[in-house]
Amino acid sequence: MQEKSKYERILDRVKEEKGVEYDKDLTADDLKEIVTLFKELYKKSQGEDFPQEPRVQLIEAVKAVFRSWDNDRANVYRRMHDIPYEWGTAVNVQSMVFGNMGETSGTGVAFSRNPATGENILYGEYLMNAQGEDVVAGIRTPLPISTLEKQNPKVYKEFADIAKKLEKHNKDMQDMEFTIENGKLYMLQTRNGKRTAKAALKIAVDLVNEGMITEKEALMMLDPKQLDALLHPQFNDTALKSATPIAEALPASPGAACGKIAFTAERAKEMAASDKVVLVRLETSPEDIEGMAVSQGVLTARGGMTSHAAVVARGMGTACVAGCSAIKFADDEKSFTLGGKVFKEGDELSFDGSTGKVYEGLITTEPAKISGEFATIMEWADKYRAMQVRTNADNPKDAKNAFNFGAQGVGLCRTEHMFFDADRIPAVREMIVSTTVEERKKALAKLLPMQRKDFIGIYKAMQGLPVTIRFLDPPLHEFLPHENSEIRDLAEEMGLTFDKLKQTVADLHEFNPMMGHRGLRLAVTYPEIAEMQTQAVIEAAIDVNKEMGFKIVPEIMIPLTCDSKEFKYVRDIVAAKADEVIAANGVELSYKIGTMIEIPRAAVTADQVAEYAEFFSFGTNDLTQMTYGFSRDDAGKFLDVYYAKKIFESDPFARLDQNGVGKLVKMACELGRKARPNIKLGICGEHGGDPSSVEFCHNAGLTYVSCSPFRVPIARLAAAQANIKNPRR
Repeated sequence: MQEKSKYERILDRVKEEKGVEYDKDLTADDLKEIVTLFKELYKKSQGEDFPQEPRVQLIEAVKAVFRSWDNDRANVYRRMHDIPYEWGTAVNVQSMVFGNMGETSGTGVAFSRNPATGENILYGEYLMNAQGEDVVAGIRTPLPISTLEKQNPKVYKEFADIAKKLEKHNKDMQDMEFTIENGKLYMLQTRNGKRTAKAALKIAVDLVNEGMITEKEALMMLDPKQLDALLHPQFNDTALKSATPIAEALPASPGAACGKIAFTAERAKEMAASDKVVLVRLETSPEDIEGMAVSQGVLTARGGMTSHAAVVARGMGTACVAGCSAIKFADDEKSFTLGGKVFKEGDELSFDGSTGKVYEGLITTEPAKISGEFATIMEWADKYRAMQVRTNADNPKDAKNAFNFGAQGVGLCRTEHMFFDADRIPAVREMIVSTTVEERKKALAKLLPMQRKDFIGIYKAMQGLPVTIRFLDPPLHEFLPHENSEIRDLAEEMGLTFDKLKQTVADLHEFNPMMGHRGLRLAVTYPEIAEMQTQAVIEAAIDVNKEMGFKIVPEIMIPLTCDSKEFKYVRDIVAAKADEVIAANGVELSYKIGTMIEIPRAAVTADQVAEYAEFFSFGTNDLTQMTYGFSRDDAGKFLDVYYAKKIFESDPFARLDQNGVGKLVKMACELGRKARPNIKLGICGEHGGDPSSVEFCHNAGLTYVSCSPFRVPIARLAAAQANIKNPRR
């Protein structure tokens, strides 16, 4: 079938020839002419006449709906919302009513509450003498639903009563479509309405306060992923005061957006790989969904509060300003004029989906806070969840953010991230090129106070909550340069010959470094590295306990275990050093030593590992990588093909594979508890912030999930929902 735009161009050309702006202004003869042109285009593209038999037309329309289940945008939407492909779609066939039979007829879309703010007022838009497509496409500027009360009080009251009745029956805010035909109201459909994250929280809390639903029901009606929209930066108040808006339009979906302008979904996807992007369109269509997904926000010249851009952006939690009629696009749609200035692709723009204001350039942003209804929902979530939520944090700033978002500790602190700082990398490199234990210890002694300071900062930020610190994990070659010019510069800086350093780099090269000399294998080869890190962890805990009065119990995590004897060897080194430091300081301090389960062999021998490990933390990034045999850095090159051919429905690195990797996790949990009934079980891969994976972790009996700071509230809500669905005994 031809692209819709080819038919639209015919319609636009005829309107221009006839000197009219809107479809409704065309005469019957004009419409007959357009139909003839449409039929000619259809025959040219399809090689046959447009079917005239009504039954054939109906069956072809039904087929078109079924085919839509398999188009690109439907596949993308399902992956975004975890909808299985095998569910399929349905078709409703119903008799038509017509809103374009004159000024006593009309059509509209309305919500029983404001989907942008959650305010308990009837909210929507309508057009008289129009069809439904006219309202949602933004071709004509619709009227607010409140105007209908003045225009036709009887129909408005009937509609308002039905809206409340539907909301009460469905126990949720309703999205309704209606048509008025010759003064008679017809309800076309109702469904639970899409809403912004802010509105979702307010509506849930209000419905509880109104006695319509329970706290548990309120939690279950929320989409945890939607909370992400509330955790993204908002415009800084000071920066905003000094900025002058160049336009103001409809605040369709709240949140701050700033970035480089892209005019098409394709360009937005390309540009988003390296820059923050805002998508600016005349109007959006379903084909734009991927571009909208990667953009910071969406700005449209046409459309209302119920236009495609507004509805989809609200569902994604993406900022959107719609109907900015001040935007004047060039004929080629590769630039536009706004506020007296021409904007092209790559120019910088900011806009606020909460106020509808548009600004030239980039405005400073700052993170949002948990307060109001958001705080109430989090309170309820904590009340009903059984699993703890920790965070992945490698520095005090991230730890503090996570603490403010309700994290109950740090589940993963990656110490290697601390080694790359400019003031530390020389000592790390000195340690790597050392040829004797003494030389290595001398270099490590320079790193000790730096590591200790890092841990002190994180302990303080976490206010005495547990902190799990993972010892050095990546292969050593990552800390060295690989270009000859860089090797030469470093050799001169370190007082080495070029040949010697070049040889060291060559010696450290590995064919498959992700499965090479890394993790606890480094500690087996160079135990002094583990000893230095142990000393830093324990001394930091002692210092903070003395200063702050906390009772920190350090948790030392040894990564990449594949064998119980291997783990015991390193564990004994760590324990001996920890005991030595504690004794030297004359204090009492408990500590725990555990491991990451990220190699399949460790999972299937977890009962043996648990004889020595006091806790497991599942590193599902590497566990997924090693179970699938996929490189998580390269799989993206071919996963799109797997999606297109229906081999995979989702990225296994984003959503935990419960059929394969999940079975290894469950097996390790069962074996671990068998050997050590009180073993602490956690997860610290990217899956820790994915709602479906959080539910799996709850059902598997994990003690906690750990995720990035800004996903902590998402995990808190997802954990509550999991416990409401399947309560732990």
